[in-house]
Amino acid sequence: MSGFQAKVSFIWSIADLLRGDYKQSEYGKVILPFTVLRRCGSLPASPSDLPHQLKKLPAELREVLEGFHFRDTLARLQKASLLVLILERFAALDLDPASVSNHEMGYIFEELIRKFSEQSNETAGEHFTPREVVRLMVRLILQEDSGAGKSLYDPACGTGGMLAVAEEYARERCPDVRLEIAGQELNGESYAICKADALLRGHSGHSIALGNSLTQDAFAGCRFDYILSNPPFGVDWRKVEKQVRAEHERLGFSGRFGAGLPRVNDGSLLFLQHMLSKMKPDGTRIAVVFNGSPLFAGDAGSGESEIRRWIFENDWLEAILALPDQLFYNTGLATYIWLLTNRKSLARQGKVQLINALTFGEKMKRSLGAKRNEIPPSQLDRICEIYRNFADGPHSRILPNRDFGYRRITVERPLRLRFQAGPEQVRALQSKFSPAVSEALAGMDARAVYHDQSAFDAALTAAFARTGLKLGRTLARRMREALAHQDDTAEVYRDAKNRPVPDPDLRDSEDIPLDENVQQWFDREVLPHAPDAWIAPGEPRTGYTIPLARFFFEPEPVRPPAEIDREIHDLERQAQALLQQLGTP
Repeated sequence: MSGFQAKVSFIWSIADLLRGDYKQSEYGKVILPFTVLRRCGSLPASPSDLPHQLKKLPAELREVLEGFHFRDTLARLQKASLLVLILERFAALDLDPASVSNHEMGYIFEELIRKFSEQSNETAGEHFTPREVVRLMVRLILQEDSGAGKSLYDPACGTGGMLAVAEEYARERCPDVRLEIAGQELNGESYAICKADALLRGHSGHSIALGNSLTQDAFAGCRFDYILSNPPFGVDWRKVEKQVRAEHERLGFSGRFGAGLPRVNDGSLLFLQHMLSKMKPDGTRIAVVFNGSPLFAGDAGSGESEIRRWIFENDWLEAILALPDQLFYNTGLATYIWLLTNRKSLARQGKVQLINALTFGEKMKRSLGAKRNEIPPSQLDRICEIYRNFADGPHSRILPNRDFGYRRITVERPLRLRFQAGPEQVRALQSKFSPAVSEALAGMDARAVYHDQSAFDAALTAAFARTGLKLGRTLARRMREALAHQDDTAEVYRDAKNRPVPDPDLRDSEDIPLDENVQQWFDREVLPHAPDAWIAPGEPRTGYTIPLARFFFEPEPVRPPAEIDREIHDLERQAQALLQQLGTP
């Protein structure tokens, strides 16, 4: 067993001491902070030294321990008579920097985080992105770049897995490379783990910040070469709506959320706008994991559509990759990697690559929560090759940006009303209006039946004149509409200016591709089927959506008629045979 694995196994074995007194999901809260203390040479010789030892620690390390609620942990271990045992076991472990490099320590800590996360299925997905997904994202944004002298940022860094894997990948390609990292995390315990990992890898504690990056941007004004993230899916941002909306309205595009605001039940596109605000003028590459909602949620003119429109019109979207299902620990939702950059290669300018990798997963021997599939290394290579080749194929489509845009129009059909009012209908009408109007209606002929609007209007005008009450056009129209009923064979109902009144029940919306002339499309696609239709006044709304599945849809081939005919005859013979067995003539 390698020295790295031996140390991981040794630390992992210490967790066995907690069995019975702690849940498996709690092991990491105990073992990880002790690992940090041992690495930093701050492990006391006895429990009695702990309170004094903790006061002498550097501020950054104290902050990490506070994130783990370490004082509560110590009290609980002491009560369970486990504290001495834990200290003795860790005292036997050599994690001194002279023996274990920062790089190797990073591996050890990351492996422990992974093992504890996988053991705790109910919380793994909140803090841990599957390693193969992170590895794929890192490969896609680094491409041929070594990462030397570059910076990497994650605005929802969790326990720091993406930052660690990116640094690891860069070092594999160039052993002397140093990738500067920065991350922010809202969850206190995840932040503590991430900060500890950064410290153990030799980074400044200031590189990891606590707080909500949407409202407490710890890296305001900073720009990065690479941005990686897996923001929480469908996160409700109602708690921070006031601050976010204020920035949107006050700063517009000078702030982070100028393009628009999505619905409060999903803040994914807020995180994306935040990431885009961190791009360097000379080029930044972004990889982010989303569920399906950011692809298509929101109609033309909505916040989501306006954000997509802003991205397309700036030509920042490079590719979207559909991942296999059941890859993540806490969700079975479909997931997608978005790749964005403000420095596309010449070949990719004005285009987007869609990659369908839905079938590139393999079943795991043992499920971990909702994670039942994984992407093997050979398929990761295949995905990266499809991306590099940038060509149409069974799993790749290259499309111009305009193919994702459309204009939405409202198609109106006329309201057709047939008018007939007798004494009973007029009496019923009285209860729907004010007493004064009701009194005027009572003055109409109690026996008359009005078969058309003009006769009713004349009688109504006369009745109002007798009471001295003014009959306005709006009131007369409301009464006519209340007495009429829809009839497709009736005349078109018109307003006071002789314009056809639209029927709200027949109102429809149509999306027209950006490359199409709106009127020509309407004349060709609508009028032959509805000659009385018209386009509602006003400018069509422009929208953008990414119907990825539609671009890869392949209809089932039509079966030959002869084959279908043979199958029908076979079924008929089988039916006759069954009837004979039942004794039916």
